[in-house]
Amino acid sequence: MTLPIARRSLALLAGLAFAPAAIAASTKKTKGQALPMPDFTIYHLEGRRSERVVWMMEELEMPYKLVFTRGNLGASMAAIRALSPIVPMAPTVRYGDQILVESGAIIEMVLNRHAGGRLQPALDSRDYPNHLMWMHYAEGSLAARLFSDYRAWRTNPPTTRSPAVDSEAVMQFAEDFLGANPWFGGAEFSGADIMMMFPLNVGTALNIVDGALFPKIAAWKVKIEARPAYKRMLAKARPDGMIGNLPVLPKHAPSGPRTPPVPRPAT
Repeated sequence: MTLPIARRSLALLAGLAFAPAAIAASTKKTKGQALPMPDFTIYHLEGRRSERVVWMMEELEMPYKLVFTRGNLGASMAAIRALSPIVPMAPTVRYGDQILVESGAIIEMVLNRHAGGRLQPALDSRDYPNHLMWMHYAEGSLAARLFSDYRAWRTNPPTTRSPAVDSEAVMQFAEDFLGANPWFGGAEFSGADIMMMFPLNVGTALNIVDGALFPKIAAWKVKIEARPAYKRMLAKARPDGMIGNLPVLPKHAPSGPRTPPVPRPAT
């Protein structure tokens, strides 16, 4: 009885010894391969985050169906609400028989499953961590801060900069990165650039920050707007220009260094 057990143990150990090589071979074999794309329908609001998904599909030159009522945000939202009544959000995507929301998650899923290595750096590259950071920074840090300040300043116009992280700071972080890199994907355009366009436009278009302070972002936008896929997206997803604009802030916080927070006395 002991001998068969010993043989099984040796076989198991041999399998473990060769597992890294097998995993590496498997990874190498599947790298760059793309799964077939199921039917893909984007439920869209003009000028909103759903443009990201349309733009991505145009960059990838993949087929998709776009659903919205031209010039009527209410009717477009009604179509979304009929599909997803609990969380009516743009974008809402029908992916095969699944209903998906969250533009960042949708883009990341499509790139990982169907893009065959396009629009994102290689996993083992130096650029990949930054690409992924900006994919999530776009909403998690940038848009969240911009819209928080926008809402507050609509009712209480600021007179000083916040000592904490504020809209100017989250924009400056992006500006500094573009001072050393041509794209948010690093050396090449990626899905991170698609994610970052919306909040960077919001920051300057709504006067949440002074756009003149961010020349690297302005130059990056010029490159974005020259991309054929971006132009195709605008023609299809925003045919009449921006509709339903939010009011521009009459005043944003003054620019310059932040006052350090006053430390609380020890208790």
